[in-house]
Amino acid sequence: MENILTVTHLTKKFGPLVAVSDLSFTIEKGNVYGLLGPNGSGKSTTLGIVLNVVNRTAGNFAWFDGNSSTHEALKKVGAIIERPNFYPYMTAVQNLDLVCRIKDVPNTKISEKLELVGLLDRKNSKFRTYSLGMKQRLAIASALLNDPEILILDEPTNGLDPQGIHQIREIIKTIASQGTTILLASHLLDEVEKVCSHVVILRKGEKLYSGRVDGMLASHGFFELRAENTEHLVRYLEKNASFGPVKVDKGLVTAILKEEMDATELNKVLFAQDITLSHLVKRKESLEEQFLTLTKNQ
Repeated sequence: MENILTVTHLTKKFGPLVAVSDLSFTIEKGNVYGLLGPNGSGKSTTLGIVLNVVNRTAGNFAWFDGNSSTHEALKKVGAIIERPNFYPYMTAVQNLDLVCRIKDVPNTKISEKLELVGLLDRKNSKFRTYSLGMKQRLAIASALLNDPEILILDEPTNGLDPQGIHQIREIIKTIASQGTTILLASHLLDEVEKVCSHVVILRKGEKLYSGRVDGMLASHGFFELRAENTEHLVRYLEKNASFGPVKVDKGLVTAILKEEMDATELNKVLFAQDITLSHLVKRKESLEEQFLTLTKNQ
């Protein structure tokens, strides 16, 4: 798989404050990456460093094959790391035409990009008449004018209403489906779960996890069970090597799986042990539950 960005032992200090600490990860072509962490975890600082707007204290990063200068490499990158900032008295088309001149790219794709973000019918409206969601979508269109190999978005749904959030997420999925690699910084677990294939989790500038979203902790899920003889059920589960922690709350038994097991198989085994279930549900841990498990001992 072709590497788009390689970050190696990156560190950034602001005086005594360590904003990013010995951070390493790789962005591979064709995936949607989430840079996930609470506010103050170092997400924006990391993006600022690789986009050459923040100086690093230590470590390195390399774009693509590492043979081009950062200045040259960034010509193949589209990024939005601040609030959309266009001329309010100019139309969408006029603003994007100006961006094309600044980036030194042809203006032939303005209509195509406006259609992609759902703004073609408002192309001749002045920027000041746009809602916050429309402004954000125009910024995405602007970042795509040079047909970048990677699109970088810093908290793209911040401040938007539910409809605006949904529109941005659908646009991100569409852009990704067309082959553009995406790096998305967010503090929202829900956003990463719905949009991203891979995640890098940061806490206080340090990496806690890097890999596929569906591979976090390689969770096998858990069973929720009820039986007439709760004590008998719990005793059996606690002795069974297939299960981790077993909890009981108001008669509902929750048993964490340490290996793969389906509900039918468990039901048969318990019935053979003279344990009849009145309730049996298998669940997968949500990304939020896995994230909390991952971070609670840090």
